[in-house]
Amino acid sequence: MARPAANAESLLHYYRHLRRLTGADLVREHETARQAYARSRSDYECVRLAMVLSLPGAAFTDEGRALELLDPVSKNQGGQLQGLAYLLASHLQERRRLDASAQGLQQKLDALKSLERSMIERKR
Repeated sequence: MARPAANAESLLHYYRHLRRLTGADLVREHETARQAYARSRSDYECVRLAMVLSLPGAAFTDEGRALELLDPVSKNQGGQLQGLAYLLASHLQERRRLDASAQGLQQKLDALKSLERSMIERKR
């Protein structure tokens, strides 16, 4: 059985590799990770696929699915990758919260711009 630190370290190196990929290479890696997860639904493959799905800006990004994959791993008391899965899930949840906050702020800004335009038009 692999040491927990070795698995976590391997996944961290994998994420660094993912961040360097672009275009077709990234799409191929997504498919490879998806197939590996379909063959072996191990904690390792769950975290690996979640990392791929959580890449910002990728066409296949799916934070909700990534969180679904990470949930059982992060709750697996004594699991080798529990800590890493928890960290990733926490990061994704925070990113989602910040995205929602940014959207709310953008809506408020748009409303203020609209109000400003209508006030300018009334003065004419």
